[in-house]
Amino acid sequence: MSELNLAMDVVIMAAGKGTRMISKLPKVLHRLAGKSLIFHVLDTAAALSARQVVVVTGHAAEAVESDISQYPLCQTSPLSSAHPSIPAQAKTADPAPPNVSFVRQEPQLGTGHAVQQAVPHLPDDGLVVVLSGDVPLTQANTLRALMAASQGDKLALLTLKMPDPTGYGRIVRNPTTQAVQAIVEQKDATPEQMAIGEVYSGIMAAPAALLKTWLARLDNRNAQGEFYLTDVVKWAVADGVPVVAHQIQDALQVAGINNPAQLAELERAHQLRLAQALMLQGVRLADPARLDVRGELVCGQDVEIDINCVFSGRVVLEDGVRIGAHCVISQAHVGKGAVVHPFTHIEGGASPKDQVDVGEGALIGPFARLRPGAQLGAEVHIGNFVEVKNSTMAKGSKANHLAYVGDAQLGERVNYGAGSITANYNGAHKHQTVIEADVHIGSNCVLIAPITIGAGGTVGGGSTITKDTAPGVLTVARAKQVSLPNWKRPQKS
Repeated sequence: MSELNLAMDVVIMAAGKGTRMISKLPKVLHRLAGKSLIFHVLDTAAALSARQVVVVTGHAAEAVESDISQYPLCQTSPLSSAHPSIPAQAKTADPAPPNVSFVRQEPQLGTGHAVQQAVPHLPDDGLVVVLSGDVPLTQANTLRALMAASQGDKLALLTLKMPDPTGYGRIVRNPTTQAVQAIVEQKDATPEQMAIGEVYSGIMAAPAALLKTWLARLDNRNAQGEFYLTDVVKWAVADGVPVVAHQIQDALQVAGINNPAQLAELERAHQLRLAQALMLQGVRLADPARLDVRGELVCGQDVEIDINCVFSGRVVLEDGVRIGAHCVISQAHVGKGAVVHPFTHIEGGASPKDQVDVGEGALIGPFARLRPGAQLGAEVHIGNFVEVKNSTMAKGSKANHLAYVGDAQLGERVNYGAGSITANYNGAHKHQTVIEADVHIGSNCVLIAPITIGAGGTVGGGSTITKDTAPGVLTVARAKQVSLPNWKRPQKS
């Protein structure tokens, strides 16, 4: 919009109850691809560099406003472009979050009435873009084209042709000039108008000063007894202001959510589109229909992802990474050539210190769990039913099965035995375990923190270690084995 030298303000309608969702949760707070519907719309507003966003709330206004207040903290992009040289910790630049304010629509008397509530917040010098909080997948480039069509002095409507236009307002054009004359809601349409295939998406751009005059002239003399926003077209035509349509072919961009079935359908369509984008980047997906990206996924070259994997938060998969079936991965960076075997759960946190890092060539799983703060070096092995939390494991260390590593630092080439744990919590505070390089921890050991196991040392299986050990020593701490002859097992009476 810089070429028009106009500021742009966004109005998001989010007052509806969403009765057909059959849920206590307001409709705009239902989630698509891991975040609420209205967060997707706010992402679009941010990408447009909107001067401000006015959100019209009504039903469950407090809940909607509270959720939106967290928006900048939760903002993520759905998919990032891949490149083999992408830095491991690189962060794609997010647009600055827009300035958001709220107005209440109480009672809810229609879409026109909703936008009327925003009028006091809309300066006359701006271009207003009206969006819906339950239409999550409109692309910023589409809206830029719509604003360009407006040119700052026209009313611009986003339209599309649909084979089945049921439920949408029809675009009525002059049969000679093809200029837009009106939008007719379905309940008010004649049989001839019902046959029109071009429909209004619910999205428009209009100069604020003119929009205000049209909103002031709305009435509710219609089949639903509501103040229709679509009636502004009638008043623009009456005022001699050109009404233009920017028509698109992509119905997914203007699809709204009215019930759980539509939400599920849109989720799968969106995920398939993300999967197709990944495959165009060279990612090999075992089945594009069985992938869920609920945040930002960055892939290098020759990445392979098996079926039913879920990625949330920000996940970076470097060159040659292989992800097995049924893995759930959040807030993680996986280094080159690493293999994550099936049914592994990686749950990093949002802060940098809580992100999970998996080193180059590491082998993880199956059935492994990496919790926030797990930092694994190159060629580390984490096997089945091993949990790692807030710990570092240096190059070549191994915990191959049935173990817990919490609040610990493991040096290079440590062998951590089956059934062994770091007892890091005394009921009040967490303490750290340090295991230096080349240590061998036998099976079924308990290391009671705070404690240091010296480099090159060995801890015998079944030991409970409560004191630091010197480098290179064998440490055994268990009761002497006793066998009692002629002992008889108690019998049930």
